Amino acid sequence: MPTINEIQAQIVEDFSFLPQWDERYAYLIELGQKLNPLPEAYRIEENLVRGCQSTVWLHRECRDGELFLQADSDSLIVKGLAALLMQVFSGQPAEEVENTDLTFLSATGLNKHLSSQRANGLLAMIDEIKTFAKGCAAGDP
Repeated sequence: MPTINEIQAQIVEDFSFLPQWDERYAYLIELGQKLNPLPEAYRIEENLVRGCQSTVWLHRECRDGELFLQADSDSLIVKGLAALLMQVFSGQPAEEVENTDLTFLSATGLNKHLSSQRANGLLAMIDEIKTFAKGCAAGDP
């Protein structure tokens, strides 16, 4: 499996082929549409991400010190952002997830081109993932 930094570099490269922001938003929507549907059993209160204007569910599992994530949202762009986070973090060692600097956000310009509500939602998802990763790295299930 590629490392987190290798995945981030691939994301940056993918976005570099899309110079216009309407193309980048369309790509985010496409990523969200390709995200596997979240099973109904995981659409529970415990998996709702607080701080998102949209409804976002984030299912987290810790298996042998690695993070496995699934997500869904009622917003197509937020679902695309969740798809990027799943791509970067799911299947990775929890300790690496906890300590990773998400460079792809600034390298692609996403950090400057999202509405404040979407940016807040993205940060809320990242915070939840990193908090869970810290517990997973410490051996909490």
